Amino acid sequence: MAGLVRHASQPLTEQLAARFAERIRARLLVPGTRLPSVRECARQQGVSPYTVVAAYDQLLAQGLVEARKQRGFFVRDPAVRQAAAHALPHAVPAARTVTPHQPLPSGSVINATALIRGMFHPASDKPQPGAGAFPPDWLENTFLAAAVRKATSGQQLLDASYRYGEPLGDGALRRVLAQKLCGLHLPVTADQIITTVGATQALDIVSRTLLKAGDPVMVEEPGWSVEFARLDALGVRILPVPRRADGTDLDVMARYCEAHAPKLFVSVSVFHNPTGFCLAPASAHRLLQLAQRHGFYVVEDDTYGHIAPEHATRLSVLDGLQRSIYVSGFAKILAPNWRVGYLAAPQHLVEGLLDTKLLSTLTTPSLLERALAICIEQGQLRRHAERIRARLDAARARSVRLAQSADCRFVTEPAGLFGWLDVGVDTEVLAQRMLDRGYLLAPGALFHATRQPSTLMRINFATTQDATFWRDFSEVREAMTTGRSAL
Repeated sequence: MAGLVRHASQPLTEQLAARFAERIRARLLVPGTRLPSVRECARQQGVSPYTVVAAYDQLLAQGLVEARKQRGFFVRDPAVRQAAAHALPHAVPAARTVTPHQPLPSGSVINATALIRGMFHPASDKPQPGAGAFPPDWLENTFLAAAVRKATSGQQLLDASYRYGEPLGDGALRRVLAQKLCGLHLPVTADQIITTVGATQALDIVSRTLLKAGDPVMVEEPGWSVEFARLDALGVRILPVPRRADGTDLDVMARYCEAHAPKLFVSVSVFHNPTGFCLAPASAHRLLQLAQRHGFYVVEDDTYGHIAPEHATRLSVLDGLQRSIYVSGFAKILAPNWRVGYLAAPQHLVEGLLDTKLLSTLTTPSLLERALAICIEQGQLRRHAERIRARLDAARARSVRLAQSADCRFVTEPAGLFGWLDVGVDTEVLAQRMLDRGYLLAPGALFHATRQPSTLMRINFATTQDATFWRDFSEVREAMTTGRSAL
């Protein structure tokens, strides 16, 4: 495991146990994951089997793993650990406990929440290929601080600090957003816009308002891993619809409509995650005809619209917010920590969506919303996005060359922030091996409603320009195919 240091003051046993413990607590090793066998771990780390056994015993004593007879060591469920701690507050957790739940396959270490946690606890200080956002240094600017100073000057700070903001969101921001959407040929009023704590909350508000447990929902596949996990947590029935270059598979959608009467369809029209596809007008028109005929709503996530051409086809624009709800935010392009997102909806849905927002967060931080309005009004966001687009174009060209030099094949035309490529080996196993090198990957299985082994993975073009990563990648992949150690 990356970071073991011989001749250090901390013994190798403790170093190895600490590395595993850190990954387990950060949920980079999810409950049910099987640790490498003693022999395999010893070979990978270049240590003796005795060192590995001693490290695993420390993890057992901490209640982080359990041993299953003739099967190996498995990451323990936090709920089980907590229950055991409450039941036996002064006892040492018993070793080699067997629990009834089925383990995940060896190597199933990366899931949707692991990718999210990886944003806050990176596997190392190296650029992370599986990241879902731009690197922080890409977003740096001077105008955010100036906008905050302006938004908090004089009486504005006191007015915003000592009372709740407007339920729909800051009026200045909603008016600016309405103008921005009109520029995309989506005519809306400020009263149709609700600000949220990021685009993810906007999607959640729509789902909680329009759905109940058991309702069928169509979702693009491959698709955003967090969306699959979020909908699954709500207890809805996920109906995966294959995503193609021109849009979703409309024949599959039509069959779902006849058989299941879905309530909702969640779509990323522009720079789809993970494929980079953009919706074609003809496909969009047919999709909206289906929605009208069968009575389902379309939720369009335009998170990546800031880096897309203005003329890109959007369902909400073609539909005019009749059976569509538009969702976007600013975490990806400008200020992740501000958590400012929004939705624009048909007028008759606004009150219900607002009720759901009030029950979850009451209002949203008006000071930051007002500062964002200043950035948009003064054209700073537009110029910032143009700089990001130019930098991304250069990064994408370099990443594509490096990936192709490493004998990887893009299965979709490289576009937007993400690349969708075939690497020729099981990417869940590859992800586990690369974690040992300090890299968090996004294996292809994550982007499907039902996890299955896949040779595909998603890369972030902004974080895969380093030739060192591709050398490490090639070494680990070769070791997987030849069966030798990657150390």
